[in-house]
Amino acid sequence: MSKLHVAVLMGGWSNEREVSLMSGNGVADALESLGHEVSRVDMDRGVALKLAELKPDVVFNALHGTPGEDGTVQGMLDLMGLTYTHSGLVTSVIAIDKQLTKQALVPHGIPMPGGRMVRTDELYQRDPLPRPYVLKPVNEGSSVGVAIVTSESNYSNPISAQARGPWQEFDELLAEPFIRGRELTCAVLGDRALGVTELKPQSGFYDYDAKYTDGLTEHVFPAQIPDEITDACMRLSVEAHRLLGCKGASRSDFRWDDSQGADGLFLLEVNTQPGMTPLSLVPEQARHCGISYPELVQWIVDEALGAAGAGA
Repeated sequence: MSKLHVAVLMGGWSNEREVSLMSGNGVADALESLGHEVSRVDMDRGVALKLAELKPDVVFNALHGTPGEDGTVQGMLDLMGLTYTHSGLVTSVIAIDKQLTKQALVPHGIPMPGGRMVRTDELYQRDPLPRPYVLKPVNEGSSVGVAIVTSESNYSNPISAQARGPWQEFDELLAEPFIRGRELTCAVLGDRALGVTELKPQSGFYDYDAKYTDGLTEHVFPAQIPDEITDACMRLSVEAHRLLGCKGASRSDFRWDDSQGADGLFLLEVNTQPGMTPLSLVPEQARHCGISYPELVQWIVDEALGAAGAGA
């Protein structure tokens, strides 16, 4: 294994800054343990100048949310001629947008929830869908800004502008039917699905705090579900990864209404920049498959360099 100079890009200014810093520092520690030269770069508006001065062999993109996951940073790195990990510009633009993801995947038989975009001022007049339904920003990750609206919720009916929720932060939201049932997720490395984890949050909803606070969510791997559901999750995850043109690691999140069998399985989103924190699911699934954290980081770097060498 040749020694590389790796710039680990982390932090930034999205709602997921702190998670990105945890991911980035974990990656940097792993790379240093493998003998690589590492530059830790907390992204700011002068990031292009910093990277031009560093001249790394490869950039490990450990950013989460915008602008590191939506194609903005990918476009900058492309213009600079720098090799980087994870998905490229076009894939990132599509995958960060839940509506664009549906347009790319549903015609190919990937089951995803229906729904529609709605202006937030419409919510104060009437419900966009029968309750229960979910409201979420179209281009945020880690369940940032997600609200489940039920007949029992304290948002009022119709929703009050004074009620705390994503309508206070975003001008437009995606409304989807709420899928009752179980939370499942599957990591993909290249063309390989690692397995399926069931997530059992104490609060009943796998929100931002449940994802990144130790002890708030039980991770069950392998998920105790029928083989046909495991197989479907793994097959759909690999197919979504391929159809979107993902590179490196991705993670697909599902809801499964177990009262409907295989017909109750729906893909919610594909994460092109999955977390690399101590509580993150991709490293956890990799570990169960015999891949250590440093080995996972090295694989992601090698895959980026290989893809670059192949002209991808």
